[in-house]
Amino acid sequence: MFFILSTIFVIFFGGASLFLKRGLTKEVKLMLRVVAGVFFLFMAISSLAVIPAGHIGVMDTFGKVSKNTLKSGVNFKNPMAKVIKMSIKTQEFKEKLSVPSIEGLMVALDVSILFNLDAVKSADIYKTVGKNYAEVILKPQLRSVIRGITASYEAKALYTSDRDMLSNKITTELNKLVSKRGVNIESVPMRQMTLPPQLAEAISRKLEAEQESQKMEWILQKETQEAERKRIEAKGISDFQNIVSKGISEPLLRWKGIEATERLAESQNAKIVIVGGKNGLPLILNTK
Repeated sequence: MFFILSTIFVIFFGGASLFLKRGLTKEVKLMLRVVAGVFFLFMAISSLAVIPAGHIGVMDTFGKVSKNTLKSGVNFKNPMAKVIKMSIKTQEFKEKLSVPSIEGLMVALDVSILFNLDAVKSADIYKTVGKNYAEVILKPQLRSVIRGITASYEAKALYTSDRDMLSNKITTELNKLVSKRGVNIESVPMRQMTLPPQLAEAISRKLEAEQESQKMEWILQKETQEAERKRIEAKGISDFQNIVSKGISEPLLRWKGIEATERLAESQNAKIVIVGGKNGLPLILNTK
């Protein structure tokens, strides 16, 4: 197409040159030069394409899609080609659907798909599917994969810790189906799940009972530790008393009494000391 346009321009410009040689007026010569300049400017602008960061450019020339894509930045192209800019960034596609469990219960599931377009296959995606490839490829495959996987799980698994394992399995199975088409699945996080009211209430009661049981176990463990602490403390006091009682005797007490009497006798305070009281220990009477 570019060759055809160039040929037409050469013929047009060649004919105009012949007219110029025949002595046309200055106004006509100026007009032809302006037309030629505008044509060259149009061709120059049409030959450039600016692709933003995170995008890929697919060239479509009158319905013929080129396998050569344009990368981010300024690119030269066929001036007659239309450039379709397709994002290769991480994109999010949200879906709400109702899926069955192994018990036959229907669970309302709200999920997101994080995906990106394979730059190498972007031209094939545009040619065979179009820019709305997420709706055409991802949506039906996602529904099929999720329904097939959740049908082998109990409903409570979607409500508990098995959610992460379920999400990883969906991501793996979905990648097997769409990666060959040029779409890469990064993850399939589950944003929200709504169980049937009766089942949700039963699961809630069970979780509350488990939490109450764990709380009671913690209380019993704490009481057991406290009882053990008191037992150790009591044994320590008993051992101390036994050691002290074995070291105290009547002669020792009398000797301590004599020592105390000697110190009192040397004291300047007014008092009366009576020696020979009960058990031979001194009696001390304060005169004040």
